[in-house]
Amino acid sequence: MAEDRKAYMIKDDNLGEVRIADEVVAIIAGLAATEVEGVSSMAGNITNELVSKLGMKNLSKGVKVEVANGVVHVDVALNIAFGYGIPDVSGKVQERVKTAIENMTGLQVSSVDIRIAAVDLGKHK
Repeated sequence: MAEDRKAYMIKDDNLGEVRIADEVVAIIAGLAATEVEGVSSMAGNITNELVSKLGMKNLSKGVKVEVANGVVHVDVALNIAFGYGIPDVSGKVQERVKTAIENMTGLQVSSVDIRIAAVDLGKHK
């Protein structure tokens, strides 16, 4: 099988190999982050914003993933709901994202960096 730079081998045995695309790892991170109370939505670039306005949901919006030697570094950009403590919500997001990726993929997460892009004034606590 040709080597895919955007997919990561997690298993290779006599039955075959299992690869995970980086987009899958990013989707896991994005979904985990949005499960945390106080996260209004994921932040994204202008292309992602246009895609979501057109009705095409981009589940990895606001997430950048780098994987090297089975170790994952994640950058998450999110919008926080007004009235929630940024340190508290960010810590919960970091833990949720790390746990979700490690449990679902078997990859080790070295860091989860959070960037608060905006405060959503429409979703009060």
